[in-house]
Amino acid sequence: MSPIVKRKGEKFTLPSKYLLFILTILCTGMVLLTFNTTVFSGPLSAVAGYTVVPFEEGISVVGSWLANRSEELVQIRDLIAENEKLKRQVDELTIENTRLQQDRYELTNLRELYKLDAQYDEYEKTGARIIARDSGNWFHSFVINKGSKDGIAVNMNVMAGSGLVGRVVDVGPNWAKVKAIIADDSNVSAMVLSSSDNMIVSGNLKRYASGVIEFGLLVDSDNVVMEGDKIVTSNISDIYLPGILVGYISKINQDPNNLTKSGDITPAVDFEHLEEVLVIMQLKQIPDE
Repeated sequence: MSPIVKRKGEKFTLPSKYLLFILTILCTGMVLLTFNTTVFSGPLSAVAGYTVVPFEEGISVVGSWLANRSEELVQIRDLIAENEKLKRQVDELTIENTRLQQDRYELTNLRELYKLDAQYDEYEKTGARIIARDSGNWFHSFVINKGSKDGIAVNMNVMAGSGLVGRVVDVGPNWAKVKAIIADDSNVSAMVLSSSDNMIVSGNLKRYASGVIEFGLLVDSDNVVMEGDKIVTSNISDIYLPGILVGYISKINQDPNNLTKSGDITPAVDFEHLEEVLVIMQLKQIPDE
């Protein structure tokens, strides 16, 4: 450390760190003198009262402040640790709540499938979970987690919710692809349940944006078919088993030929929210010609 040298013409200035050091030594020395000697007794006690005591009070105030700050820091650290613990508990409870909600939702779906199974108890069925689907807003084509190892075969009918979903179009060892009745190239031979009048139900993804698909070639010579009538799969279908609910007529139009009618059907299945389905484990039997 280089010595402090006063150059000619310069005003001597003591650096602040040295001044602080000197004052600290003086304060410490005066405190020691006050406690350990009687130098400030008598006439000098008044002088000590004006000099030493204020320093002692200052040191006491600073010490108390530092002690309080130290205690506050400890409390802050405890609060931070407690806050982190509470955050972990909130995360765990959120995950548990989500899991319970999912279990409840799955239970509701299973109950619906159980009711559907009981409604069509004449058919042997197996449940399956959807594991993938084609792009789009709806389940018009998707893959389930069961395949040929589970007895699944092409053209087996698939149901969910309240009725017909579609049919199996491709099968692997442990997966199968299903095409829904709302797909653009899907056609179902169906009939009006109340009158047995036949029709063709055609998928239309653009129309399903409004919640409906189309039907046509309805011959209603007696004009008995009405909006709200149930539509089920027909006995003459070469793929679909008879009597499976397809949906409900929501609109009827007279065709230009005045012989047939067409219109809209609201499907019985919600094709926007599908998770589990039922596959009917038998194929439609068509007699040999």
